This record gives sequence, structure tokens and C-alpha cells, in this order.
Amino acid sequence: MSHSYTAVPDMRSVLGEIAPGNIVSHTLYNEATSRAILFGFAPGQELSEHSTPMAATIQIIEGSATLTLGTNEMAATQGTLVYMPPSLPHSIRAHNQVVMLLTMIKANN
Repeated sequence: MSHSYTAVPDMRSVLGEIAPGNIVSHTLYNEATSRAILFGFAPGQELSEHSTPMAATIQIIEGSATLTLGTNEMAATQGTLVYMPPSLPHSIRAHNQVVMLLTMIKANN
């Protein structure tokens, strides 16, 4: 039996340079059970409040940001990990250049 996997030795290099005023993203994998998207935020950029029907994790790889999770606001810096249950309203605002890994966990149906 063959097992497949995805390996990304240097996630940061996948995004390249993040131009001022931009948010860039790159899907690292999209499988039946999960999807991982790498985001790069230029300083001051933000994703406004939204929610998703699936659980997700946010990992801050580089930089600092403010995360709003439901009605709570928190500082997020390199190394921060957040688990979000399905339907939790959330947003992110980058204070400086931010690289963030979003992993969405798809429900088994």
C-alpha cells in the first residue's frame, strides 16, 4: 500500500515577497479531511469578520496581529496557535508583516 503526503520544507518561501497593501495566499494542500492555506499580510492589512462551517486552526509563523475571536480580542505573535470551532466569527489585523497558516478541518459526513 502506498501512502501519500505533503511536505513543505520552507513554508515562508512559498509566499515570496508580500507587497505593501496586499494579502497573498497559497493553498498547501486540499484533501478530503483538511485544507491548509498559507497567508501573508502586509503591515496594516486585515481580513474582516467572517466565519466558516468547519473547525480551523490559526498558527502565526511570523509577525504580530490582533485576532478577534467571537467577542474576544487577543494579541497573536510568532508561535501563537488558536483552535476555532465551526461558525466562530473571527478576523485578523496585521500590525507588521504577518505569515499565518490556516488549517481547516472538514467534518466527516
